[in-house]
Amino acid sequence: MALGGSSAATTSGIEALYWNPAGLTRAGSDATLAFSTMSYLGDTRVNYVALAGRFKGVGSLALDIKALAFGDIPVTTETRPDGTGAYFSPTFFTVGGHFSRDLTDRIALGITSHYIVNRIERVDAAAISFSAGLQYLNLGDIEGLDMGVVLKHIGARMEYAGSSLLRRGQIDDVRRPAADYNIQASSADLPSTFEIGLAYRYPGITAGDVNLHSVFRHNNFAYDQLRFGVEYIYGDMLAVRGGFDYATDTVKDAYIYGTSFGFGLQTSIGGLEDVRVDYAYTNVDVFDGLNTFTF
Repeated sequence: MALGGSSAATTSGIEALYWNPAGLTRAGSDATLAFSTMSYLGDTRVNYVALAGRFKGVGSLALDIKALAFGDIPVTTETRPDGTGAYFSPTFFTVGGHFSRDLTDRIALGITSHYIVNRIERVDAAAISFSAGLQYLNLGDIEGLDMGVVLKHIGARMEYAGSSLLRRGQIDDVRRPAADYNIQASSADLPSTFEIGLAYRYPGITAGDVNLHSVFRHNNFAYDQLRFGVEYIYGDMLAVRGGFDYATDTVKDAYIYGTSFGFGLQTSIGGLEDVRVDYAYTNVDVFDGLNTFTF
């Protein structure tokens, strides 16, 4: 997040599940557990938990769950637009299974399947999506130049159904009593994306490493995006990051995202190695900025 979403070529370990599943196999540990929470738009929140492990001779496997927390929303109707006194909370979540392995010492491949559920009171929609990613290290035999390619969320169209779509009605000029009729909701494609990214590592600069990141992202329901990020890592202990997200071909003030920054700390606590805490801030127009914490 702090890199503006530009890490498709270099993301590794458990955090690669979202950005590029190919990076899962390049985890620094045999087993990893991650928790993350992000303050999102309009007082909502994104909560995330993931578990990953590396299995000799098989590859790396992971499971993650992501859920949106909306809080309590007042129930309103056509006749009571100020509220009925009742409340509801939508249930939006995804459950993902991931597999990744090295094909060569330079090439890694990853695949993901997500089960997606959206439920609002007595209507819901569900779908299964698939994603795949690839990472190529030292592209063109240039040390430190990496490439990542990822295709996300290809699957069936989603369509809402449920008892809340039943409406009592009377057909004109027909001799029959009023009956319940089902409103047929339209279906919609999943928000699929295609990303290709390049990254370059400058080793040993002022006692640390500097990583440069870039991604071009094509969206089927939104503007194409150019994402850039820079990261300074000092002694495998401290990382300072910044990023920029820009939408191409958009009209002025139509794209709400932009700059981001953050930092990460890594240490050992008791018998646990590589304990990491990360923070990212993403600037958003109109809304409050997004704050993301990961452990």
